[in-house]
Amino acid sequence: MSNKEVKAALKSAREAIKNKEFKEALKHCKAVLKLEKNNYNAWVFIGLAASELEQPDQSQTAYKKAVELEPEQLLAWQGLANLYEKTDQWDFKVELPNIYQKLVELYASSDKNKCYEVIKKLSEIYQSDKEYSKLAKVWLQLVQLKEEEAVDKKELVQLLQQMTQLLSDCLSEEEEQDNETQQHIITAFEKAMALMDPVPGEEHKKLSADYIKCLSKMPLEENKMKVACQSMLSLYPNQSYPLEVLCSHYLKTGYLDEDAVSSFTKLLDLAPNSGLGHLGLGTKALKERRYQDAIKDLSQGLKKMNSTTGWYNLAEAQFKVHRYSNSATSCSQGLNACVSGDKELRVKLLRLKLEATVRSGGEKAAELALETFSQISEAEKDPVLLALKGWAYLSKGQINQALKVSSELAVSNPNLAEGFALRGLIHIAEGQQQQAEQSFLKATSQRPDCGEFYFLLGQLYWDMGEETRKDRSKAHTHLLKAAKLDPHLGCVFRYLGHYYREVANDYGRAQGCYKKAFQLDDEDAESGAASVDLSMSQEDMDTALSILQSVIEKATPGSAKWAWMRRGLYYLKTGEHQQAISDLQAALRADPEDWVCWECLGEAYLNRRSFTAALKAFGKAHQLQPCSIYSVYQVAAIKQTLGKFKEAVSEYLQITAQQDYVPALKGLGECQLSLAKTLMEDCRDGGAIDLIQQAIQNLFRAVQLRPDLSCLWKLLGDACTTVCIVSPNKAQVLVPALLAGLDPNTEGHMLNQSQALKAGERCYAHALKLMPEVPSLWYDLGINYYRQATKPLEGDQTSLSLLLEKAQQCLKKAVMMDSGNHSHWNALGVISMNKGLENYALAQHCFIKSIQVEPNNVVAWTNLGTLYLKKDNIELAHEAFKIAQSLEPLYVSCWIGQALIAENVGSYDTMDLFRHTTELSTHMEGVKGYAYWVCSTLLDKSNRDSELYRYNIVQMNAVSAAQVALSKYTERIQSDPDAFIMLGYLNEHLQLKRQALQAYQRAVELLQSTSSSEELAFSLGCYGRALCTSGQWEEAVQVYNSTPLQELSDLVGLALAYCRAGLVPESISAYERALAVASNEKEKAYILTALALLQHRQGNLDSAKTLLFKCSMLKEPISESLLCLCSVGLVHGDATLASAALTELLKQGPASGNVVEQRCLLTCSLLALQGNFSAVQREASRAVHSNPGNPSLWALLSRVVPQYYPRKANGGAVAGHVACLSSMTQGKRALLYSGVNQLASGRNSGEDKHKNALKTMQRAVLLCPDDPATWAGLMAACHTENTSCYLSGSAPCRQALEQILMSVVSEKVRNVEEIERPLAQTLEGWVLQQAVTGLMLEGQLEQAEALCTQVLNVSPEHPAVMLSLRQVQCQRLLLANGGTVLPDTVLEQLNNAVMMNPTNLGAWHWLAEVYRNQGLLVQAVMAYRHSLQLASQLGVHSCQVASLLRLALLALGPCMAGVPGNDWQDLVLEATTEVLKMGSSPVALLFQALLQYVTKMAARETRRLLERLVYVPPQEFPGTVVQVASWYLLRHLHAKNDQELMNVSNSAASSLHWHHTEIFLIYIYLKRKFPSTTSVETVISAIVKQKLVTFVVLLLYCLVLLFVFYHYCSFDSKNVLSSFCRSFCNMPK
Repeated sequence: MSNKEVKAALKSAREAIKNKEFKEALKHCKAVLKLEKNNYNAWVFIGLAASELEQPDQSQTAYKKAVELEPEQLLAWQGLANLYEKTDQWDFKVELPNIYQKLVELYASSDKNKCYEVIKKLSEIYQSDKEYSKLAKVWLQLVQLKEEEAVDKKELVQLLQQMTQLLSDCLSEEEEQDNETQQHIITAFEKAMALMDPVPGEEHKKLSADYIKCLSKMPLEENKMKVACQSMLSLYPNQSYPLEVLCSHYLKTGYLDEDAVSSFTKLLDLAPNSGLGHLGLGTKALKERRYQDAIKDLSQGLKKMNSTTGWYNLAEAQFKVHRYSNSATSCSQGLNACVSGDKELRVKLLRLKLEATVRSGGEKAAELALETFSQISEAEKDPVLLALKGWAYLSKGQINQALKVSSELAVSNPNLAEGFALRGLIHIAEGQQQQAEQSFLKATSQRPDCGEFYFLLGQLYWDMGEETRKDRSKAHTHLLKAAKLDPHLGCVFRYLGHYYREVANDYGRAQGCYKKAFQLDDEDAESGAASVDLSMSQEDMDTALSILQSVIEKATPGSAKWAWMRRGLYYLKTGEHQQAISDLQAALRADPEDWVCWECLGEAYLNRRSFTAALKAFGKAHQLQPCSIYSVYQVAAIKQTLGKFKEAVSEYLQITAQQDYVPALKGLGECQLSLAKTLMEDCRDGGAIDLIQQAIQNLFRAVQLRPDLSCLWKLLGDACTTVCIVSPNKAQVLVPALLAGLDPNTEGHMLNQSQALKAGERCYAHALKLMPEVPSLWYDLGINYYRQATKPLEGDQTSLSLLLEKAQQCLKKAVMMDSGNHSHWNALGVISMNKGLENYALAQHCFIKSIQVEPNNVVAWTNLGTLYLKKDNIELAHEAFKIAQSLEPLYVSCWIGQALIAENVGSYDTMDLFRHTTELSTHMEGVKGYAYWVCSTLLDKSNRDSELYRYNIVQMNAVSAAQVALSKYTERIQSDPDAFIMLGYLNEHLQLKRQALQAYQRAVELLQSTSSSEELAFSLGCYGRALCTSGQWEEAVQVYNSTPLQELSDLVGLALAYCRAGLVPESISAYERALAVASNEKEKAYILTALALLQHRQGNLDSAKTLLFKCSMLKEPISESLLCLCSVGLVHGDATLASAALTELLKQGPASGNVVEQRCLLTCSLLALQGNFSAVQREASRAVHSNPGNPSLWALLSRVVPQYYPRKANGGAVAGHVACLSSMTQGKRALLYSGVNQLASGRNSGEDKHKNALKTMQRAVLLCPDDPATWAGLMAACHTENTSCYLSGSAPCRQALEQILMSVVSEKVRNVEEIERPLAQTLEGWVLQQAVTGLMLEGQLEQAEALCTQVLNVSPEHPAVMLSLRQVQCQRLLLANGGTVLPDTVLEQLNNAVMMNPTNLGAWHWLAEVYRNQGLLVQAVMAYRHSLQLASQLGVHSCQVASLLRLALLALGPCMAGVPGNDWQDLVLEATTEVLKMGSSPVALLFQALLQYVTKMAARETRRLLERLVYVPPQEFPGTVVQVASWYLLRHLHAKNDQELMNVSNSAASSLHWHHTEIFLIYIYLKRKFPSTTSVETVISAIVKQKLVTFVVLLLYCLVLLFVFYHYCSFDSKNVLSSFCRSFCNMPK
C-alpha cells in the first residue's frame, strides 16, 4: 500500500473515532501498521480506540509504543495522561506523576496555560502522597515559569504565599522534614518578603509572622528565627508574637541569658497577662534561688497557659520553701499535662511528688507517696527513694515496714545520710531518743549542708528528758544552725520562738521568730497562734488583729480555724457578739469536732440573747466532750432563763451528782424554788413543799462550800420565807440541823411554818452581814418580818406589833438606800396599812411615791385602790383599779377589787367579774367570791329560766369551774367552814358524792368548835343529805337526829334515811311530822306522794291509791304523784288506772328535760300493756322526732326496738349510736342498746368488719367495765360470731370464752346495788344458759354438763340450771343413740324440768322441738300453745310472735309433705293470721305463700302471694325471705311454662344471690333436657341443702356433662352419677 493509502486509512480511522466507531478505527489502524509498523498516529489512534473500548492495557501499550517512536510529541503523552486519569488502577496512578512531569516539560515551551494546569494536578498528587520535596520543586518550577513570563509582582507574591501556606501546613503535619524541603520553604518566604510591598504593612506583618512560625518549627534554623524575630520587632515593635516565639524557644532550650530575660521583660511590657513571660521570669528566679518570686511568677504564668516544665519548676520552688502539699499538687498538675513522649520530665515529676508527699506528713499523704513510688520505674534501686519509702511507712504508723527499709539501706548504702535520718525517726517513734540522737548526728556528719537534719536534731533535744530540758542550749545551737543553712524552713523559727519565749523570756525575739515562721509557712497554725497570743498578752491588739485579718483574708472556707477562733474570742471580749458568732462559726467549719469552739460559740449566742442557738451549741459541746461540766451548766442556766425549770433541774442534777459545783447548786435551788412557786400558784402545796425542801438542801450545800457568798444566803432566806403561802398544817419542812440552829452532827430537823420563817430571818441577817449596803436584802428581811406578823401561830399581840415595827423599819432602811425602787415603796405602804399599824396616810404616801417612781406600776395602783376601798371611797377605788386594769389586764388583784366594788353597789356584773378572776389565776379572795355567787345563784330557783342564769351558770360551766377553784381554796385554807359548805354543795350538783360528803364532814368538824349553832345545824343537815346520797343510811339517821329537827328538809331527810335503812314505820312517822311542818300545798303533795310509796311498799295498795288521789285533789298538784299513780297501774296491770293517770299527766302541759323521757317511757309501757306492740316503737320515734336533742329519748328508742319491733333493729342500732354521740352519760348505756339491736339484726363481722355487734359490745365493756349487762352482751356477740362461722363453714375464732365471761358476770353481779339485785340475778341465769348453749354448739357436751352440775352443787334447787342440765343430757342421749326415739321416762323428765321453769319461754320452745323431732307433733303443738299463753300473760311481744311462727312452721311441715287433711293447713293460717294482727311479719307472709303453693301450686293467688314478697325494696324484708319466695316463684312460673319466665328470672336475679340464679338455671336446663329424669330434683336439693356456693359454676358444667353422658350412652351410668353427686356434696365447704 502506498503513502496515499496510509493517509487514507488514517483518515478513515480518524473519521471512525470521530463517529465513535472505535472497532472500525482499530481495523484501519491495524491496516496502517501492517504497511508501516512504526506509524506514530496509528499507535496513538489505537491507544485512543482501545481506551474507549475499555481495554486499558492495550491502550497503555499503544501509547507507550507511540511515546517510544516520538518522545517529544504531545499526543501520545496526553493520551497516556488521559488514560491514567480515567482508569482506576494502582500502577497507572503510580506512573501518572511522571507523565505530568513530561507534559510540564513539553508545555513549558509551547502552552503556558496547559503547563500551569498540569503543574496544579501534579502538586495535588504530591500533596496527597506527602512528597513535600517534590511538591516544593513543582511550586518553584511554577514560580520560575511565572518569573520568565514576567508577571506582576503582586501575582507572584500571591503565588509564593500560596506555596508557603501549603508547605507550612505540610510541615506542621510531618514530624521530621528533610533539610531540602525546609530550604525550599525558607526560599519561598524570602522571595515573597522581598517582593512584598509596602513594607511595613499588614500583609508584610502577617507574612513575617508566618515566616517566624515556620522557622520556630525548624530546630536547625535557630539563628534565622532569632534574626527574623528581631527584624519583625524592628519593623513592628508593638507586636508580641515574635517575643512569644523567642520566649518559648528560651524556655524550651533552658538558655536563660540576658537576652532571654530581656525578651521575657519586653513581652510582659507588651502583654502583662502573658503566661510565657511569667513562666520565663519565674524559671529565671528559680535558678537564682529567689523562690518566692519564682512561685509568684510561675503561678501567674500557669494560670494563663499549661506547661509541664512550668509545673515542674513551680513544684520545685514550692518544695524549696517547704510547701510540700502545694508542691505535690503542682507535680500532679504537671503529670496530667505531661505528654507521653517526655519520659525524663515525667520521672522528675514523680520523684519530686514522692518527696513532697512524704514530707507533707499524715496517713493519706503516705498512702499517696507509696502509690507514687510504685509508679517510678527502677525506684527500688534508688537509695534516696527507698529512704523516702521508709519515711512514708513511718507516717502510716507501720514501724516494722519502715525498719525493714532502713535495714536494707544500712546494708546497701551504709553511709547514706537519708538512711541515718530515717533510722533516727524510727528511734523516735519507738521512744529511743538516745539512739535517735546518734542517728541524726551521723546524718549531719554525712550532709553538713542540710538544715533539715540539724532541725531534726534540735527538735529532738527540745523534746528530750529532764536533763536536756534543764539546758536547752543544745537545741538552741542546732536550731540556729538549721536556720542558717535553710532560712526557708519555718518550723525551725517556730521552735526558736518557743525557746526565746519559754527559756530566754525574750518576747521580742520570740515574736520575731514566730512572725518569720508564719511568713515562711502561712499554714503553720501553731506559729500564727503563738504570735497572736504573744501580741495579745502584751496588749498589742492591733498587731494581733492585723495578723488574724491577713490570715482570714487568705483563708479558704474550712481552713485557718485558729485565726477565726482567736478573732472570735477577741470580738466576744469586746462585746461585738454578732462578729464573734460569725468568726466562731467559720472556725467550726474548719473543725466541727472542736468542743471548746462550740462552747465559745454558745457563749457568743448567750451574750446575744439567742438562747435556742446557745442551747444547741452547748449541747453539741457536751456531746463531743461529755466530761465538760461547763457545757451542762450553761445548758441548765439557759433553760432556767427560758423558764424551763424542770429540764434545768435535770441538767443541774447531772452536775451535782458528779461534784459539788456551787453555781450548779445555786441554779438547782433557784429552779426548785421557781417550780415551787409555780405549783403554789395552782394551789398544789404538797408538791411545792417538797420542792422547797429540796431547794433548801441544795442551797445549804452551796452555803457550806461558799459561806462568803451573800447571794446564797439570800436564796436560802427566800426558800424559807416562801413557806408562808401554804396552809400551816402542810408547811412542815425538813431542813439541815445546822440551819435549824441545832447540833450539826444530828440529822435534819422538821420546821413548822413559824420556825421556817425564823430560819429565813437568820439567813437574811447573815446575808446583810456580808453585804450590809444592799437595799434588796433589807427589803427581803422586811417582807420576812411582815410574813411572820401575818402568821400568828405563837405569841401575843405585842410580839406581832413588834414584828410589824421591825418590818416597817427594814423597809424604811431599803427606801433610804434606794428611793428609786418602786417595790420598796409599795411594800412599805402595804405594811403601813396592815392591822396593828394602820397608818393609812403613810400607806397612801408610799403608794403614790411608788407610782411616781414607776408610773406603769400595776401593783401600787391596785394597793392604792384597796386602801380607798377600805376607807369606803368607792369612786377613788374604782379609778385606781381601772388604771391598774389598763396597765396590766391580766393582773388578777385589780379585777378582784372591781368585783368587790360591784358587789358593794349591787351590780349584775359581780359574778362575771369574780368568774374572770378565777380564769386569770387562782386567787383566794376571787375564788371564794365566785363560789359564793355561784351557790347563791343555784339556790335561787326563781331565776332558772332567765337569760342571766343560762349565761352565768350553764354556758360558762360555772358549777364545775367554781368546784375546781374552791377545791384549791380549801386545799390552801383549811379553816374556813363556809368554803367547805359551798364546796359540798357544788360537789352535790356535780354528783361527786364522796367529795361532797368529805366537804360537809370537814365543815361540821370546824363548826363544832365554834358557837354558831345555826350554821352547825345547817351543815349537819347538809352532811346528813350527803350521807343519804352515798347510801350510808344508818349514819345519816344519826346525823339527822343530832339536828334540832325543826326544818322541813331535816325531817324529810330523816324520813328518807329511815326508809332506805329499812325502818319503814319510823319513816312514815317522820313524814307525818314533816307533813305538819309543811308550809304550802306543794310541799304537802310531795310528802303525801312519799307516804303513798311507803304504803305501797308495805302492801297497802288501797291506802297508796287513796294518798295519791288525795295529792291530785290539792290546789297545787304535782306531776310526781300522777307518775306514781300511773306506775302503780302499770305494775299491777291496771290499764284503766294507768291510762287515766297518764291522761291527767299529759294535761299538765308540755314537759322538758327528764319529764319528757318519763312520760314517753310510761306511754310506751302502757301501749305494751295494752298489747299494741307496734305502737311502742312509733311512740318512741314520735318523742325523738319532737325532741331530737334529747339523748335519753334516743337511748329509749334503741332500747324498745329490739323488744317490740325487731324488724327495725338496724334503726335501733343507729338510735343508740346517736345517743352515744350526744351524751357520754347516756352513751354508756346506749352503746349496750345499740349492740343488742345489732344482735337482733344478725350483724356480724362476716357482713361488716367494722360495724358489728362484737365491736359495739367491746366498746361498751371498755366504757362500763362494772356493768354485768355489757359482759353478757359481749358473750352474746361472741356466740353470734361463732354461729356465723359455723354457718359459713369456717372455724370459729372465739371458743372457750363462755366460762370466763360467765365468771366475770357473776363477779359483777355481786357488786350491784340492792335495788338492782333481782334483775342482775336474772341476767346471771341467762348468762349460764347462754354459756351452756355455746358449749353445746361447740360440741362440748361434757363441759356443759359439768358446768351445770357445778352450779347445782352450790344451788341444788335452781330450776333454770336443772333445765339446762336436762337439755345437755338429752342432747348427749340423742347423739349416743344415733337419733333414736327417746323413752317415755326421758320425755317425762324433760317435761318436768320445763314445768319447773314455767316462765321460761325458751324452755317450752325447746320442749316443742324435742317433741317434733320425736314425731310427737300434737305434743309439740300443745307446747307451743302453752308458750304462747305464757308470753301473752307476761306481755312479751317478741315471744308471742316467736311462738306463733314456730307453731306455723311446725304445721307447715306436714302440709309440705302432703299429709291429707285440713287441720294442719288451718293451724298454719290461724298462727300466721294472729302474727299479722300483731304487726307486719314477712315470715308469716312467706308461710302463707308456701301453704298456698303446696295446696294450689298453679293458682294465680300463689303467684300474687309470692310476688308480694319478691317485688319489695331490699331493705323492707329479710334477704332470706325474699330468696325463698323467689325460688318458689320461679318454680311456679316454670311449672306453668309461662312465656314471662325469662323476664321474671332476670328480674328475680336482682334480689337473689348469683348462686341461687345459677342453681335455678341448672334446674331449668336439665328439666327441659330430661323431663322424665327424677335425679334433677335430687341433685338440686343436695346443692341447696349443702350450700355449695363457691362450686356452683363448676357444678353446672359437671352436671350438664354427666346428664348428657347419661342420656346418650348405651350403658347404665346411674351409679356413676349418684356417686359423683354424693362425693361432690360431701366436699369441704
